[in-house]
Order: sequence, then structure tokens, then C-alpha cells
Amino acid sequence: MIYFVGAGCGAADLITVRGMRLLKKADVVIYAGSLVNPELLSYTGEGCEVYNSAKMTLEEVIDVMKKAQAEEKMLVRLHTGEPSLYGAVREQMDWLDQLGIPYESCPGVSACFGAAASLQIEYTLPEVSQSLIITRMAGKTAVPEKESIESFAAHQASMAIYLSTGMLEELSRRLVAGGYTEDTPAALVYKASWPEEEAYLCTVETLPQVAKEHHITKTALVLVGDILAKERCTRSKLYAPDFETEFRKKKE
Repeated sequence: MIYFVGAGCGAADLITVRGMRLLKKADVVIYAGSLVNPELLSYTGEGCEVYNSAKMTLEEVIDVMKKAQAEEKMLVRLHTGEPSLYGAVREQMDWLDQLGIPYESCPGVSACFGAAASLQIEYTLPEVSQSLIITRMAGKTAVPEKESIESFAAHQASMAIYLSTGMLEELSRRLVAGGYTEDTPAALVYKASWPEEEAYLCTVETLPQVAKEHHITKTALVLVGDILAKERCTRSKLYAPDFETEFRKKKE
């Protein structure tokens, strides 16, 4: 069996309990060495074979999976964050489907949630934003034309922008062109939840300046939206005394 496991966004104890247990049972682990915290490998048992996929092609990854399956070994494919977000897992699953090799997935904590915890924010505030847009800028890998930064910015919802730290001047321009004002609150979070994490509150306009001042060029997440303003929010209906649910009656 192949298990695709989300490693979490950085801190070794932010992997799920299920993910940790799978690592402990694994005979073989292929981990994304450029992004996954190597401390997670301490959960593996003695004799576990470990491969760093940062130095491998897709074909080489599949060859290790085929070998493990042939030898009836359990393999964990350890991806950074949450594998379903920018994890390149579907292409691996398609290949395993063709080979008839079974697999399962174990979710993980993505960087946008690690960043929210560090900044102590909520992405969905009543009367401010009820949506979180997760996206990235086009770089070496294209983005569908209908998913431009401008089109998403037009909603002025909460945004988490991955893989775009090296293009912040362009990102800032496109966010404003789409509908955010230059003084819309923003944040730059470097290596969310890692020991070396850095987090800076700024504005859409000052994002490039903040990155330059702190020498941040990669491995950072950009957050945008009024939810970062830290102003007192409107109280939700969920716990309001005059709001009735199937579990609680209205209270006078």
C-alpha cells in the first residue's frame, strides 16, 4: 500500500496523529526534502528506507513505489503541507492507477492555516469576508487564464497566495488592478510554524518593500484582506442568545 501523507506546514508536531502512525509503520518513505521538516523522519522505525524526492524525477519516484509494492512493503509518500494543494499528487495517483497499485491519502495542515494560527486571525469574519481564495501567481508553471489574480481580487475576499514571493511587485500591482486598495491589509509569513518563522503585517502596496527589508525571497505565503485589520469584528449568530439552533433554544 502507498500512503500519501501531509507533513504539515513545518513544525514536526503539526503532522496528524494518523500521519505520524503511518510514518512509524513505514518500510519506505519518499519525502519532499526541499520543504518537509527533516525532524519528521525521526518518527520512522529502524531500517526504514528513506528517499529525498527533491533529487528525483517522477519516473524515479514511481520506480521506488513499484519496488516497494513488489516486495510487499508499506510506503509513505510524505508531502509538504496538505498534499491536495500544490502537491503534484494527482500525476502520481494516475500512474499508480495504471499499475494497479492501491493507495490512500492522509490530509495535512497547509501553510495558510499555520500562518493563520501564527497571526491569530480568522479568515471568515461576519460582514467582512466569508470566503478564502487560495491561489498563486503564474511562474514557471502557468495558471489558467480565468484564474488571474485580478479576477480573484475583484471579490475582495480573504486571499492566501502561495509560490509568489519572488514576484511581489507584480503581485501588488495586479491586486490593486483587480480591486483591492493599496492600503488593504496584507501579511508576509515566511516558513509558517517553523522555528525560524517570520511574520510581518503590512499593506498590499508595501509587500515588496517588506520582503526586501527582511531578505525574504522564497518559502513565504502572502495573505491579503480586511480580516487582517485586527479591528473588533461583528459578533457571529452562532452563539448569540437570540439565535436558535437544533441544540439550543433562544434565550430571553
